[in-house]
Parts: sequence; structure tokens; C-alpha cells
Amino acid sequence: MSSVTLLPPVRTLTAEELMALPDDGISRELILGELREQPMTRRNWKHSGTEATIAKLLGVWLDEQPEPRGMVHSGEAGFRLLPDPETFVGIDVAYASAELVARRNPALPFYDGPPALAVEILSPSDQHGDVVEKIGLYLEVGAVAWLVDPDFQTVQIHRPGQEPETFNVLQELSGEPYLPGFRVPVARIFGP
Repeated sequence: MSSVTLLPPVRTLTAEELMALPDDGISRELILGELREQPMTRRNWKHSGTEATIAKLLGVWLDEQPEPRGMVHSGEAGFRLLPDPETFVGIDVAYASAELVARRNPALPFYDGPPALAVEILSPSDQHGDVVEKIGLYLEVGAVAWLVDPDFQTVQIHRPGQEPETFNVLQELSGEPYLPGFRVPVARIFGP
């Protein structure tokens, strides 16, 4: 007679149920139907300054775009990337296209669809495998992802169907074609 080891059930939720959970210092995301929880990362000045600068630079770019415009969000903006299996993430900085903004449901506190651009800023507590998985999900749903490293002062751009490109403080970052006209010296992202 063989013995069977039962694994604990994987806790699954919808994005709506996840958003209804208390704000208790736990960071939660749904990755391919699986609830992922970890203690909230304590942000440092490198992370928060980089996040604020990127949001500002994208906001300046957005103000120069013709109507209709999308929206720039920061501070763990919520996006349901996939409805099945339910995949819901918080993104450091995101650009939601004009089309996504136009079809958003005002009753939901998150976007029901992927952003055009997802910016993930590395934190000391980030695990390599988790970052790789999240970048892979962005690419799968057609989003462009920037992986920003405040310590090495680099920006790695991931575009669907293309090899990643890495830019350093001696280079200029271009958003073409997904952010038409967006150009910025990488050094500006990381400040003085």
C-alpha cells in the first residue's frame, strides 16, 4: 500500500477579492491563479526617488501627446493582466494606454487589462525568479517592461518578441515606438 502526501491547497482569489483584503502590511499578487504574499518591502530613497522621477518624466512626455491620452500611475498601480488564470499585479510605475483608460470600469479600483508599459524598480528584497516571472507575464500579455536597477543605475527594456536591451547612465533611453517621442538620458532617471 502506497502512501499519498497531500499538499495544502493553493489559495486562489479573484482580483476583486484580493482588493477587498485588509491593508495589513502584506504585499499580495495573483500570479496565474496563485495568491503570492510577502511582507511589504520597506522602500528606500533610491527606490522611491527613482519611482518619482520616472513617473514625472513619463508625465511630462504624456502632457505633450495628442488627445486622447492614456494615464501614468505609480505606487503599485493595480492591473489584472489575465482573467484566466487570474493574474493581478501591482506595478511600480505604469502607463495605461488611452484605449485601456477609455474602457476601464469606474467601479473597479484597478485596470482590467495590461498596461502598455510596466516599470519594475528593483528592491533589495526582490527575488530573481519572481522578477523573471513577472517580466515574462508582461511580455506574454503584450506589454513592454522596464527593469530598473537603482544600484547599478541601469534600465533593461523588454519588448515582446525581442531580445532585452540594457542602458546605462552614459546612454539615452528611447521609448519608440510604444512611447512616441519619449527620449531621456538614463542619468536623469537616477538623479544627482
